[in-house]
Amino acid sequence: MKDEVIETRYVEFESDSGEVVDITGEVQKSLESTSLESGVVVIFVPGATGAVSTIEYEEGLVADLGDALQRIAPQEIDYAHNLRWHDGNGHSHIRASLIGPSLVVPFSAQRLMLGTWQQIVFLELDNRSRHRKLVLQMMGE
Repeated sequence: MKDEVIETRYVEFESDSGEVVDITGEVQKSLESTSLESGVVVIFVPGATGAVSTIEYEEGLVADLGDALQRIAPQEIDYAHNLRWHDGNGHSHIRASLIGPSLVVPFSAQRLMLGTWQQIVFLELDNRSRHRKLVLQMMGE
């Protein structure tokens, strides 16, 4: 029986407000840098205004996602957070909370087990550009 292992890696990048970043390749490359053959990878966003999810990463659907988020948590309405902190990103926090800061993806034979049209994406929901450092924690054998 093989020993179970946990390995941690990071993905760093700059992101602009509203940007959806395809990080699938970076996650796959990080997985390949380990000795793990099968298990799960957890992608985690430290911070309260970014999120991770999966989507078919194509221009129309990315635009549709942004439009849907605007309908769910509009930027231009009043938020108690903005009244307290005056930073204008109350909508960013709500959107990030709804989507979530983490994602779990299984892998086998050192390959992410994603669907044909499914990519892992980071959503920059803050109202300004940011430097992001996502945590990848890979568990398996």
